[in-house]
Amino acid sequence: MLKSKFKQILMMKKLVFLTFLFSSFLGFSQVKVEVDTTSIRIGEQFQYKLSVDGIDNIILPHLKNLKGLEIIDSTKVDTIKNQLIKKYLLTGFDSGSFYIPQQQVFIRNQAYLTDSLLINVATVAIDTTKVKKFPIKSIKAEPVTWDDYKHIVYWILGIILVVGTVLYFALRRKEDSETRSSASLLPPYQEALLNLSQLDKKQLWQNNQVKEYYTELTNIVRHYIERELHVRAMERTTDGLIENLADFKESNAIITDAATLDKLKKLLQESDLVKFAKSKPLAIEIENDRKIAEFIINNLQPKVSDSAIDVAHIQQVTIVQKPVIKKPPFLIKFLIIAGIIGIICLLILAFLELPKLVPQMSNVLNLNQNVG
Repeated sequence: MLKSKFKQILMMKKLVFLTFLFSSFLGFSQVKVEVDTTSIRIGEQFQYKLSVDGIDNIILPHLKNLKGLEIIDSTKVDTIKNQLIKKYLLTGFDSGSFYIPQQQVFIRNQAYLTDSLLINVATVAIDTTKVKKFPIKSIKAEPVTWDDYKHIVYWILGIILVVGTVLYFALRRKEDSETRSSASLLPPYQEALLNLSQLDKKQLWQNNQVKEYYTELTNIVRHYIERELHVRAMERTTDGLIENLADFKESNAIITDAATLDKLKKLLQESDLVKFAKSKPLAIEIENDRKIAEFIINNLQPKVSDSAIDVAHIQQVTIVQKPVIKKPPFLIKFLIIAGIIGIICLLILAFLELPKLVPQMSNVLNLNQNVG
């Protein structure tokens, strides 16, 4: 009785062992791994191939726990003759022996393990006796970029802008002062006739600038009165100026007549109408007022103690203008000054960069000597 029970238990153990052995053999037969080589040199690549029998309900693994090895690429799962195949491209950058550990594959919700594979990664032997020796190279300077010099360019542009602005206003003020000083050198009578001639050349009223024409015409007459007769005429009203000149006439301080004062009053009143009442005189009236202005200048003379001045003789005075010397335009002046400033800034920049260039040039010379 006991022997029969012992035999039954022994048979059960054998059956379990055979079942486990068969299932293990079946699992390994369904999952296969292989590599095209087991020995590589550092940086070389090899292929790891995973094959699984069957195509339904299969989950392939992602390679894990690769110590010393790296995955470079992998292919898509391919199906060939009722078999799933996936390939990986691996490499190693450290010398030594490294295992590709077992990977877990699920087939119909049952886990199977692959074989582990040993990969040897060898170093590359170098024969130092056959390698040509080179001298130690110096530290290579970084290439010059815009960021290295943009602040210098901004400073140069700022300096040119400031200097150009100052020179512009200084030269303009100087030219204005020279113009005023050259005009003030002429006698009042000659200056008035010169201003009338320049007013004619502007052709203001011919270009519908009647208001500007009468403003300049009366200012020429008023300025002449102020300089020649020493009467404040620029700020006076028309009536105030005429009354003041009439008083000077009665006191024999000036040489003129009532007709001249009457013409001056009509000219100033006409100018006031044009400037403030927007009056538009005819062309013949404008030309007549121009003649009246010159008549007034000819017939308003200061009292001379020695002898009376012959007006006819004064009209024959020839106006000699100072010869006009053409000066270079302001733009040319500005460009010349800006060029000079730019050259100075470049020289300063070259002086500052010279200490950096000397070591580099010396290193290049030493390198050439060593190679020679």
